[in-house]
Amino acid sequence: MTNPRVNKSAGISWWWVTLFIVLTSCFAVLHLGSGDSTWWLWPSTALDAQILMDIRWPRLLLVCLNGIALGLAGAVIQTIFRNPLAEPGIIGISSGAALVVVSALYFGWILPTAWSLPVLGMAGALGAFGLLWVLAGRSLQTIRLLLAGVAIAALGSALLALILSLAPNPFAFQEWTLWLMGSVANRGWEHVLLMLPSTCIAVSILFWQRHFISAHVFASSQFAVLGFNHHRAQVAVLFGLTLLVGASVVSAGMIGFIGLIAPHLVRLVGIHRPRALLWWSAAVGGSCLVAVDTIVMWLPTRQELPLGVITALFGAPILLYLLHRFAAREAGHA
Repeated sequence: MTNPRVNKSAGISWWWVTLFIVLTSCFAVLHLGSGDSTWWLWPSTALDAQILMDIRWPRLLLVCLNGIALGLAGAVIQTIFRNPLAEPGIIGISSGAALVVVSALYFGWILPTAWSLPVLGMAGALGAFGLLWVLAGRSLQTIRLLLAGVAIAALGSALLALILSLAPNPFAFQEWTLWLMGSVANRGWEHVLLMLPSTCIAVSILFWQRHFISAHVFASSQFAVLGFNHHRAQVAVLFGLTLLVGASVVSAGMIGFIGLIAPHLVRLVGIHRPRALLWWSAAVGGSCLVAVDTIVMWLPTRQELPLGVITALFGAPILLYLLHRFAAREAGHA
């Protein structure tokens, strides 16, 4: 006899999937239909068609790729650190990537659309990741991890401010500051093509290591028993993570809290298994960032707000709530 509780759960799951598809489609339509033009999604002139193909579609795809990268990276980091508060921006990985990218562009070592730019971003993210691993220690406790991440993020921000303050061009500071707060404005197909290969490679690596990532529900001492080469698998996962974060920072700057929010939204609907959590976090991260960018484009502001400002307005209260909930839980177990 079929368990009615299972059927009810399955029905809820399909409702959530349907709701997710409908909301994502609505935000995508609103995103493509933004602007002051009198037409909607079907351009009536050659100029309108060019605006749709060269401005709106690249921006939509780029913001979706960034959301996918950050949502997936956040879920992987939370899983391997066994910490639901970990996220690329909070623990300083994005700051490390941004520091290296801005330095390379500031000193003219590389062009803004060079194919090797994501590699530099990955190197900066990897350096910040390694420093975090050393400072946080093997236990990776919540408070220690957050303190180490805040210290790395603050150091990266201070060095970035120092570099930009010494810029000979007075407009460079303002331009780079807007980019560092996260923005996909004035981006084209070259930025999509710059991020797409890195994202595909990173997703492939993490899919290859999906069993190893899922095994983090067990103690680290069980990895060898389960047949994993811990060192090799760990290096592969870190490589995929840093490639995701580096590509996102290169294409859109520092966008915080998406990697924190997306996995928790997925858990909220009852998905807790690591493997499902990863891919649903990627999908929800892409949908959330499209929604945020749609809000940015439709807000009647004199100057377009950076994405990072809106994500911080939503993400910071959620982080405070999670900290309060975990503190209350630890006090209850004490």
